[in-house]
Amino acid sequence: MRAAILSGELKGGMKLPSTRALADELNISRNTALNAYRQLLAEGYLESREGSGSFVAHVLPELLLTAPDPSTPRTAPPTLSDSPQPLFSERAKAQMTVSQPPSGGKSPRPFLAEAPALDAFPYQLWSRLIVRQARRLPMNTFMYQDSAGYRPLREAIAAHAAISRQVHCSPDQVMIVPGSQGALDLAARMLINTGDPVWMEDPGYPGARGAFLGAGAHIVPVPVDHEGLIVKIGIERAPQARLVYLTPSHQFPLGETMSLPRRLALLDWVKQANAYVIEDDYDSEFRFATRPLATLQGLDDADRVIYIGTFSKVLFPSIRIGYMILPPPLIDSFLKVRRLVDIHSQILEQAVLADFMAEGHFTRHLRRMRALYAKRRSTLLEAARELPLKIHSPEAGIHCVGWLPDGMDDLALASKAADYDLDLTPISSFSIEPLQRKGFLLGYGGFSVEEIKEGVRRLGTLLRSA
Repeated sequence: MRAAILSGELKGGMKLPSTRALADELNISRNTALNAYRQLLAEGYLESREGSGSFVAHVLPELLLTAPDPSTPRTAPPTLSDSPQPLFSERAKAQMTVSQPPSGGKSPRPFLAEAPALDAFPYQLWSRLIVRQARRLPMNTFMYQDSAGYRPLREAIAAHAAISRQVHCSPDQVMIVPGSQGALDLAARMLINTGDPVWMEDPGYPGARGAFLGAGAHIVPVPVDHEGLIVKIGIERAPQARLVYLTPSHQFPLGETMSLPRRLALLDWVKQANAYVIEDDYDSEFRFATRPLATLQGLDDADRVIYIGTFSKVLFPSIRIGYMILPPPLIDSFLKVRRLVDIHSQILEQAVLADFMAEGHFTRHLRRMRALYAKRRSTLLEAARELPLKIHSPEAGIHCVGWLPDGMDDLALASKAADYDLDLTPISSFSIEPLQRKGFLLGYGGFSVEEIKEGVRRLGTLLRSA
C-alpha cells in the first residue's frame, strides 16, 4: 500500500476498504490489516476520519515523496530498448495510420468543424427525462436487452426518418449502435474480406477509412466534384468493389450534394456488381433553404443501401447513439454478430431519447437549431468577406470550407492556429490523393455570434502573418 501511494496508484483522498473487508479479501488476519493501517497512519500516508473510515492522505510529507521504498532493491531503471515492443496486428497498424483529431472533453475553439451548439441544448428538459426514466424503468431492463436496441426508440427513429428523410423502413430494420463509428465498424466486419476493394470519397471521412482498413479493405479513392462522388471514375478504378461509402446529402468535408443522375448511376452499378452502399447521413437535418433531400436509401429498390445516422451532431457528441437502417436480408446476420461485439447499447440513454422524440422535443429542437445555425452561418460569411479566402458554404450543415490563395499551406496554418486560439482542420488531412487546392474547414455551429466575429478577427491576423 505504501508503494501504491508513492506511485500515485492510490491517489490523495481515496477511501480505503475497512480492515475487515481487506482481511477477508486477502485471506489474512484482521490484526495484520489493523497493524498495517496503524503503521501507515503513523507515517502520514493515511488519514482517519471518525465514522467514515481511512483515506489516503491528501498531502504527503516531502520526505515520503522523495525517499526510495526500502523494500525495493536498487536497480537501474529499464530503458526503452530493454522493454519488449508491443506486437499489433497488421490491421491495427493500418488503422493507426489514419489521423483523427484528439478528444478529451475540452471546450471547442473557433472554428472546430464538428462542434454543435451545445449552448442551445435543453439541458434542464433532458435532465428531467433522465430522472423520470431512471425512476420508472422496470426491473427486467437491468437484464440483457435486444441487440437491435430499445423498441420505442427504433419506432421513433423509423417514423422520423420516413417523414423527414423519405427513408423506407420498418422499426425492425433499425439497429441502435454506439454512434456512426459503431455502425461503420459493424458493417466493415460483416461485408469486407481482406483485400476487398472499397470505394471512398476523396477527400472523405477518416473514421470510415479507419474502420475499413481495420477489416482489411483495399481503399479505392474516388474523387468528388460539384455533383458528388464521380461514379464513372469509381467503376474505372475498381469495377469489382465490394462496398461504397459516401455522404451524398452533404459531402464531408466539401459540402457538395450528390446529383440525382449520379445517385441513379450508383444504384444501377451496385445492383449489377452485387455491392453495397453505406449512406452516411451525418448532418443532413440542417438545411436552410430547402427541405432535406431524399436519401439514396429511399431510391433503392434492390436492398443494397445501408443507411446510417447519428445524434452526435443534432444533440451532443457524448450521447454516443447512432443507428443503422438495414436492408431486410441483412438483419438477422448483423444481429448475430452484434451480440458478439458489445451485445447492445446502454438502455437508459435510449429510453430517454425515445421520450425526447415521442413527446415532440426532438422536432422542436431541430427547428430551433436550423434557425440558429442559419444565423451563425450568415455571421461567418459576413465577417469573412475581408479575408483572403474563397468561402464555399452550401446552405446545409454546420461548417463551410475556406479555400486558400495559391501558395499558402493549409497544414502549416492549421499548426500555427493554436497560437491564435483557433482550431482549423486542413482539407488535405482528409484526402488520400494530393489535392489541387488547399483550404480548411470553418465550423460555425458551436460558436456564438460574438465568438465567430472574434475568431474571424484572429483568423485574419493569422493569414496576414503568413
